[in-house]
Amino acid sequence: MLTSIKTGWKSFVKKHPTVAQFLIFFLVSNGVTVLQMILMPAFKSMFGLTPLVNTDFQVWHLGANPDGTPYYIFNYGAGELSKGGGGGLAYFLAVEITMAIAQVINFFLQRNVTFKANNSALKAAMWYVIAYVIITIGAAALQGVYKAPIYHFFINGMGMGAGGEAVADVITMLINSAISFWVFFPIFKIIFKNEA
Repeated sequence: MLTSIKTGWKSFVKKHPTVAQFLIFFLVSNGVTVLQMILMPAFKSMFGLTPLVNTDFQVWHLGANPDGTPYYIFNYGAGELSKGGGGGLAYFLAVEITMAIAQVINFFLQRNVTFKANNSALKAAMWYVIAYVIITIGAAALQGVYKAPIYHFFINGMGMGAGGEAVADVITMLINSAISFWVFFPIFKIIFKNEA
């Protein structure tokens, strides 16, 4: 039975190489998202025990939110999220370190497993980092639209406190992952080449 599955998959890959790549990309991306969901609470908890949670990290002011408060691309105001703060530098570091680890693993898995690339790893890594930085800034800018309402709804609206914060963490992580997922596939098709 395993042999027939392998044979069927090889036939499918020959007939539909892009669809096959997309399916593998989907599986790898979801595995990396699960890794992020494991790492993020660990880093958040670790950094949450430091004074960094009370250190503002608000960068790139771009106008105002609908309520008149300043709009920042990276908006991690001081204080614990469950108490109305933005998590501070502690939360920013937890997010970015988690993302960096996930993206390094994602780079090698997507390059070697999904796209079976043999072009220059250094050149591909350079383009990957550029894409990662642009996507991270874009995703952070979009967070200004949905992050505060999601945290407010689960922490205060649902009265869940720290439990609501955990639910909101997962939801915002999934939104970020979905954005990355749809943007990265076409980018990977460009930067990961099999030059056989």
